[in-house]
Order: sequence, then structure tokens, then C-alpha cells
Amino acid sequence: MADEEKNLIEILEENITIDMNKYISYVQSPHCGAIATFAGTTRDTFDGKEVLELRYEAYVPMAIRCIKSICSSARSSWDLYSIAVAHRLGPVPVGETSVFIAVSSVHRADALDACKFMIDEVKGSVPIWKKEVYTNGEVWKENSEFMERRDELGKPGPGHGRLCCGKKVMVEKAPEKKGCCAGKVKMDIADEAEHQ
Repeated sequence: MADEEKNLIEILEENITIDMNKYISYVQSPHCGAIATFAGTTRDTFDGKEVLELRYEAYVPMAIRCIKSICSSARSSWDLYSIAVAHRLGPVPVGETSVFIAVSSVHRADALDACKFMIDEVKGSVPIWKKEVYTNGEVWKENSEFMERRDELGKPGPGHGRLCCGKKVMVEKAPEKKGCCAGKVKMDIADEAEHQ
């Protein structure tokens, strides 16, 4: 079975809830001794404000392409059997799941590390946008993972890639970078000055 066949990626239309059992069943295998999962749920408060719901929008074709790339990156770093990723669009009320990731592997360390990597990459680089709706207003939010990457923009020195729009466009100084769409668009440092 090819790696591509062992990935299930779904961006769910408005008002379709995430069936966690479906994704756990998908990654389950007698070959695996571990399934690691992450469920991101809507909480009821943020910075002292009462949250009514979250609302998600996405550029779906690019989101799916980026998640596939994240799956490939995870597979290149850990020995994984299956990966399932689901993300809801539209309103997600308090207490409901907006994103779910399930990863299976022979050993727990690979599944746990890959699951954390997957959610960090999804939150930091996939074109899915979140609006928090409060009792007294609403605001579009940037994830902390995206903010950390944005802060890395333009930092000189080894190990610092210049990221634009998450990881959709990347200027690399070292080939070991991984993440959404990494390697698909690369620019030399000499070319970087031309694009500023």
C-alpha cells in the first residue's frame, strides 16, 4: 500500500461534525501498537471574553495540498502506518471539535511525535482561517504557530528559512526544512533581494 493510500484528509463542509471513531478506525491496524490522536475543541473563554463559537473558512484545494505535504513530511521523519486529518469549516460551537488528527505506528514514540508535528504544522501553515465570536463582538485570529513563523521572517543566519504566507513559499538556506509545500518553491538568497 502506498503512503498516499494510508492518508485520509477531509475538510468538512459547514455543520458536518467530526466523527472521531471514523478516523481512529481508519488508522487502526493489527500491525500497529500505537494510535495517537489530537482533538482541537472550541473553549468557552479567551482572554476573559466569553466565546460563543469559532468560525472557520479555508481555501480548500490548497489546504488539502498542504496537509498532504505535511503527511509526507511526517512520514519522512517517523515510521508511520496511517494518518487521518479532519478539519471543520463554518461555525463550531463551544465544546465541539474543529480539528482531529489520528496517527498510527508500530511504536508510540513515532505516533506521539508525529501527531504533535501534524497539529503544529496544520495550525501554522495550512490556509484555514479562524474567527472567534464573543458575546460582545468577533475577531479573526492568527494561530500562535503562525505568529511564531511570521516572527522568523527575514532572520539571518543558518537554520532560519524565510517564510511567506505560512510555508507556502519558502526561501531556504539549508535543504533540511520540511512542512507544507516545502521544496515546491525555493529561492536562493541572491534571488531574495530581488523579491523584497
